[in-house]
Amino acid sequence: MTESDPTDEALATIASILDQPAFPPEAARSAAGETPEHEARQATIEGYSKSGPGPVEAIRFRWTVRHEADGRYFVDETIGENSRSITNGPMSADAAIRFVDDQASEARQRFESLRNEMAGRAAATDILRKSDSGVTPASPPGPKSAGAPKNLA
Repeated sequence: MTESDPTDEALATIASILDQPAFPPEAARSAAGETPEHEARQATIEGYSKSGPGPVEAIRFRWTVRHEADGRYFVDETIGENSRSITNGPMSADAAIRFVDDQASEARQRFESLRNEMAGRAAATDILRKSDSGVTPASPPGPKSAGAPKNLA
C-alpha cells in the first residue's frame, strides 16, 4: 500500500467542489426548504385575502397577506378601498393565514349578532306600534253584556 500525498487529496476535494453545478441539486434545495411545492405555496399565500361582511363596501374590512424577505409575512388590514392599512406582523405563513381567517370569522360573527339584534328590535318595535295604534287582541265573538250575569235561582 502506498500512502497518498495529502496535497493530492486536498486538490481532489477542491476539484470536486468546483465541478458542482451552479444551482444546488434538488436534494439540497429540499433541505433548504426551496422545493417547487414550497415556492407554489408561497405564491398562494402572497395576496391571500378575505373581506368582512356587510352591504356597504366603504366600511367593509379587508385583510391581505403580504410576504417580505426572510420568510416573514405581514397582514394589512384596511377599511374600504382607499384607507390606510394597519399592518400586523411579522409572523409565519401559517400564522398569517390563521390571523386572516380568525379576523374574518370574528367580523362575520359580530355582523350576524348585530343583524339579529336589529331584527329583534324591529319586531319589538312593530309590536309596540300596533299596540299604540289601538289595535287590541281579538275578543271572543258573542254579545257583550253591560252588567254582571243575573242570578236565575
